[in-house]
Amino acid sequence: MSFNPLVPREIDLPRPWAPGAPLADLDDGKILSAPSDRAQWHAFRARITDWRADARKRLGYDDAFYQRPGSAWAATCFTVAQVWLWDELLYDFDAGSFTPEKLVADFQRFGGLDAVVLWHAYPVIGIDDRNQWDWYRDVPGIVELVAELHRLGLRVFVDYNPWDTGTRRSGEDRAELAALVAHLDADGIFLDTLREADPALVDTLQQAKPGVVLEGESKLALERIADHHLSWAQWFADSPVPGVLKARWFERRHMQHHVRRWHRDHSGELISAWLNGAGVMVWENVFSAWVGWNRRDAATLARMVTWQRALADVLVRGEWTPLVDVGEHLVAGEFVLGGTRLLAVANTSGSDHMLAVPGGDGGATSLDLVTGQPARAEVCIPAHSIGGIARVRGDVPPEIAAAAAAVAEHPHDPDAAFPHRDTVRLHGDAFPVGPPASRTGVLVPPGRHPLTVRYRMRETGIYAEAPFVNEWKPLPPRLHDLRTLERVAHLATAVRVSAEITAEEFHSFVHHSGYAPRCTQRFAPVPGTGPATGMNLSDARAYAAWVGGRLPTEDEWQLAADLPGWSRARPEVWNWTESEHSDGRSRFVILKGGSAHAAQGSDWYVEPGPQSPDFSFKFLLPGFGLARSPRIGFRVAWDEVAPT
Repeated sequence: MSFNPLVPREIDLPRPWAPGAPLADLDDGKILSAPSDRAQWHAFRARITDWRADARKRLGYDDAFYQRPGSAWAATCFTVAQVWLWDELLYDFDAGSFTPEKLVADFQRFGGLDAVVLWHAYPVIGIDDRNQWDWYRDVPGIVELVAELHRLGLRVFVDYNPWDTGTRRSGEDRAELAALVAHLDADGIFLDTLREADPALVDTLQQAKPGVVLEGESKLALERIADHHLSWAQWFADSPVPGVLKARWFERRHMQHHVRRWHRDHSGELISAWLNGAGVMVWENVFSAWVGWNRRDAATLARMVTWQRALADVLVRGEWTPLVDVGEHLVAGEFVLGGTRLLAVANTSGSDHMLAVPGGDGGATSLDLVTGQPARAEVCIPAHSIGGIARVRGDVPPEIAAAAAAVAEHPHDPDAAFPHRDTVRLHGDAFPVGPPASRTGVLVPPGRHPLTVRYRMRETGIYAEAPFVNEWKPLPPRLHDLRTLERVAHLATAVRVSAEITAEEFHSFVHHSGYAPRCTQRFAPVPGTGPATGMNLSDARAYAAWVGGRLPTEDEWQLAADLPGWSRARPEVWNWTESEHSDGRSRFVILKGGSAHAAQGSDWYVEPGPQSPDFSFKFLLPGFGLARSPRIGFRVAWDEVAPT
């Protein structure tokens, strides 16, 4: 490996400045690096001010997009959450219904949300021929879900996967995306792996819904800030003294969302966002890998966005002075509009520090931004956190008074411990057990069986682990590399694992048992000679119970596959196993066997082709029957208890 994933890459480092260098040298930066020497701060501010004026002139910058009233909300979209469409905060697997109120209530610990990205296709796309548009359009009630999120005060982004070129082709991406935006009444498009959309796509989307906004990944080219209202500030390494976000400095109405998805300490993102008047992305459930926020950072974000919303006009239109010297260990930025002055202060050290309250305006009200109380001689800025002073001349506006009261609900919490979650193995509903059936198949003996399991890391891991703890950017091939897991299977009794259940056998079961699933979406069993497919986990469990058995676990499946007599039906399909897991936020099942289907063209797809018995695929369970696939079948297992 030629890079250290725990160290930022060269392109992610802040852009240094030099007084005599050409101004255009700053064009390519992500963060404009702040000088460590406080004596240079004044010169730094002058330099970046000159650069901004020069860059706008060179580009012939036109802010027409930002003047459109339909998209003005993006400039104050301070918090956005990446949410898997089937996150258990948003979808109730038992009731089979969306629960947006539950999602919104949980995110109150962050001060609430301004927007949500409904992530939908990766990492399940490629399991069959469904394309990224199918994974949205086939969801019953998704239009109503978006409408309800709107009613609850959230803007909604859909996700665009530009790499999806190897699934079912329908129309051109720009037409499909525009149609989806119009159908769902989406407010924005999350561009996933794209930094920017091409101008033709921008035009098409604006025609579909005037005012729809685009959010690109990582650094956005200066010339495209004009038609991209937001960008995703991922892997932005800061200078020791927090620097200035280039895009935010260039265009104050351009919103950036800081995120380091694998980090367990988010204080760096919060400090940068606070000093720059920018936003934060919350992403705790990274494709079923739990990377939850600690209590300290969640409380910090809640206080931060409370003030940002109350002072949004000051942050967007006020006079911004970065790198204000307020004393050792502290860094500040100042925003002034009319009679309101915000002194945003950050403490990058490991100890609390006191900030002296500036004097000089006896007719003003000064508020401590940590407590919401009147600021006296000095206020405390907590370690690895943010605070400051809001000073208002005359009557305190109601929105500022409300913010002062609200921050008291999120007092500083020094607990920075990672909030671990346990993943537990679930058991399905009980189904009527049918009469004894013919039990044929491979017999796995009882005892202790060491196993080596291969899997592709992706961003899901395999069971409960977070794959890339505290890493900056796990690059390919590391991002999708093959790994191994050593397991030990303990079988109390011998287990017999059948051949794959055929379509004819499953059709007969439905006919004779009267089985009717709770969710009928995509359920259409037909007789045939090939393997039974189009069944979700509950359907397969119901059949297994009807023949007096159950599904094999992933370990039993692998052990049986290595024994004589094992066979695979044609065409090859993945197999369900009895391996449903949940950590309270995401559910998944381990699939075995691989499939004859092979979506080509991207490493983001499900593994193509038949797989060896030791290979496991972590399949994140979608709801509403979307797990029913023409490329997933199943087998039955019986415990062979010796007669006494």
